[in-house]
Amino acid sequence: MGHVVAIVGRPNVGKSTLFNRLIGQRKAIIDNISGVTRDRIYGWSDWNGKNFTVIDTGGFVHGSDDIFEAAIRRQVNIAIEEAGVIVFMVDVTTGITDLDEEVANMLRKTDKPVFVAVNKVDNNQRQLMANEFWSLGFENTFFLSSISGSGTGEILDAITDVLPDDADDDMDSEIPKLALVGQPNVGKSSLTNALLGEERNIVTDIPGTTRDSIYTKYNKFGNEFYLIDTAGIRKKNKVHEDLEFYSVIRAVKAIDEADVCMLMIDAVDGLEAQDLSILGLIQRRKKGVVILVNKWDLVSKETNTARDFEKELKARIAPFNDIPIVFTSVVEKQRIFKAVEAAIKVHKNRTRKIKTSVLNEIMLEEIERNLPPAHRGKFIKIKYITQLPLYYPAFAFFCNHPKHVKESYRNFLENKLRSHFDFSGVPISIFFRDK
Repeated sequence: MGHVVAIVGRPNVGKSTLFNRLIGQRKAIIDNISGVTRDRIYGWSDWNGKNFTVIDTGGFVHGSDDIFEAAIRRQVNIAIEEAGVIVFMVDVTTGITDLDEEVANMLRKTDKPVFVAVNKVDNNQRQLMANEFWSLGFENTFFLSSISGSGTGEILDAITDVLPDDADDDMDSEIPKLALVGQPNVGKSSLTNALLGEERNIVTDIPGTTRDSIYTKYNKFGNEFYLIDTAGIRKKNKVHEDLEFYSVIRAVKAIDEADVCMLMIDAVDGLEAQDLSILGLIQRRKKGVVILVNKWDLVSKETNTARDFEKELKARIAPFNDIPIVFTSVVEKQRIFKAVEAAIKVHKNRTRKIKTSVLNEIMLEEIERNLPPAHRGKFIKIKYITQLPLYYPAFAFFCNHPKHVKESYRNFLENKLRSHFDFSGVPISIFFRDK
């Protein structure tokens, strides 16, 4: 589980600012009041060609009776346990405090790589003051300013040097990895057991029984794949107990490791906001997706109930609504194999490569029929299209004014690609480049 980087440290040293800089967006709340980050927040970063998950932990306060600080301390312990790399953040303006010593004592006991980030080093005087932190005894100590970004490149270089290049080598990379994701108690473990024909996972009516991601190799009826059963991803305000967050990190990592995610939703509850959040996670990571509407046996049906449900579902997940939807009942074993077939088909779509000659012949004709809108009198001419050699469908359109192609035209091109080539269930990326 080496692709997780946890940022730890006492409150108000600038962890959230560094987190925002690493993931390239303002996701964590930043305030000068200590203890603003009450829960770990996770996001994705990439550097030197390596992708990794970054966890922003709450401020660590040892031995405090304050309920928030005690919770933060437990959360940091879990983040340290789960992470492959730990960034220990300290503040040059206060020097080494007793709390820093407490955190350092904890970190000396781990065999994980620890990088000390001395923050707020933004002038020559502070550069000299920062040398005090070498006395903590960590070999990897870096001086930086997370608010301006100076020094973050050096620590990122060092972090990516110790991150593993690939996922687990024991797994055959040619075999699709399918992850079962969704909220707790929608039937993910039951589906695993139904497919395998054995009680592989504990199944109870208590939400959150699965605490870990479980990999199972499936090889039956001509289908071969790895099945990843994950803990349910809960709403953030419901992540109270330590094990719950442990599960959330694992589920997020399972999405990261999978080729196709089978997003299970409850037919009775319908598509909830949390389901849309999970779908957003899958899309951002460019994974294939199939939506399984489980517990369909509990829904009272009339004529066209499934059709109407699917229509409403696709309206809610728009604009990316080219997703296979399968109505299942794991208890009744209805359409569970159809769900697997849909996921394997999505995997084929995700790895589909289109010849450049075919791509240009079809798409240039479509572009000729519907030219891109002009920008301030400048006519945009697309001359050439090619598929990029990435692990998901991505296309480069070479034109004379790549920065001025409108988003609506990008959507038009994506729709045309989907109408001519089967990319159902797979996010597509389109880039405009100078010819």
